[in-house]
Amino acid sequence: MNTQQEDVLRKVEQQDIAFLRLWFTDIFGSLKTVMMSPAELESAFDEGAGFDGSSIEGFTRISESDTLLKPDPSTYQALPFDEDSGLQTGRMFCDITMPDGEPLYSDPRQVLRRQIENARDMGFEFMASPEIEFYVVKPFEPGERPQPADLGGYFDQAKRNEAPKLRRQAIAALEYMGIVTEFSHHEASAGQQEIDLRHTDALTMADNVLTFRYIVKTVAEANGVHATFMPKPFPHMDGSAMHTHFSLFEGDENAFHDPDDEISLSKTGRQFIAGIIEHANEISALTNQYVNSYKRLQFGSEAPTAATWGVSNRSAMVRVPTYRLHKAESRRIEVRSLDSAANPYLAYAAVLAAGLRGITEGYELDEPARDDVFALTRRERRAMGYRDLPNSLDQALRYLEQSEFMAEVLGEQVFEYFLRAKWDEWHEYTSQVTPWELDSGMDL
Repeated sequence: MNTQQEDVLRKVEQQDIAFLRLWFTDIFGSLKTVMMSPAELESAFDEGAGFDGSSIEGFTRISESDTLLKPDPSTYQALPFDEDSGLQTGRMFCDITMPDGEPLYSDPRQVLRRQIENARDMGFEFMASPEIEFYVVKPFEPGERPQPADLGGYFDQAKRNEAPKLRRQAIAALEYMGIVTEFSHHEASAGQQEIDLRHTDALTMADNVLTFRYIVKTVAEANGVHATFMPKPFPHMDGSAMHTHFSLFEGDENAFHDPDDEISLSKTGRQFIAGIIEHANEISALTNQYVNSYKRLQFGSEAPTAATWGVSNRSAMVRVPTYRLHKAESRRIEVRSLDSAANPYLAYAAVLAAGLRGITEGYELDEPARDDVFALTRRERRAMGYRDLPNSLDQALRYLEQSEFMAEVLGEQVFEYFLRAKWDEWHEYTSQVTPWELDSGMDL
């Protein structure tokens, strides 16, 4: 047993932890939990906790169903509440292995870790900082249309909210768990909120995003409302994005910073952006994984419609912020295509792999977009040399299934299962006869 594991055992005893939640996700980022007694923790550290991997979306075939959860002691935190028992509860994220100890290749956490190791082999540490948007809606019954829980607008004071304490309570719970927030405010549409997380390494941040969703939903329920990370729940309101700021560090040095460049962006940073732009369509199904994701991209304010980059341009897919240009540690890029329902492990892995490909292959970056790309027609975008992003899950899946690059990044099992499951989602969606079709077509 190593020092980190011994430290966790000591904290569990000191904090009087009654239950431990072992957390992991399926390939879509849905949070899964196994509860365990603290008395079993030492054994879980040594041997893992067995479970049926064939029952989890995309993990293993039934003939290979024996899998193990290996708690990652670096992720241990006491939860600020437990909505089921009221007893003190702790949580740890888990890596998933086969019985022989080999990592399960289809574990989303391992998919991201493999790309992080590729970056480290090149001398880089991958950092991430998301701005997470979500809606708070009034309670509703199945079949009812949800309604926003407040009438606020961009940066409005909480006095217009029906649940004014929600963001403050969520931030307090996150900080209790060591997840540092930077900013919080009401977003542009009624009921829409945003909380930004302080940058850290990408694997920790992906864990933090999953924790964030759990905390926000639990706090919302305690306030008598419902929080949703659906990309576009309302047709005439903004979609919910997860704009994420990324950077590469070489030790303590920001590899994206060049003090002699006009926008302080290094050659490495430009190549990283070029990689994301070049492979934008191939990674779209991972950064935007649901049918509903493309309602945001097609019809959302400031949502990217083309594979472009810009300097301080919020209509571009990749934006280079111009705040604090000469502060080396602040030089970063912002990828604006990601939505709040993405699986952060797979989405971050895809972005990192594309960026690293840009560096290793020496991709050249075109001139930045200076127009409001969202306001341009498709014909205007094409005339200006902009390549459209997929505007449906159908298109995104066609790009993904033709990508040998992304098949390598995801691994064969995740690649094949993700495609199969998402094609099923698309076919189920397109088989629906919607109220709009009935209203407009019954008299034909």
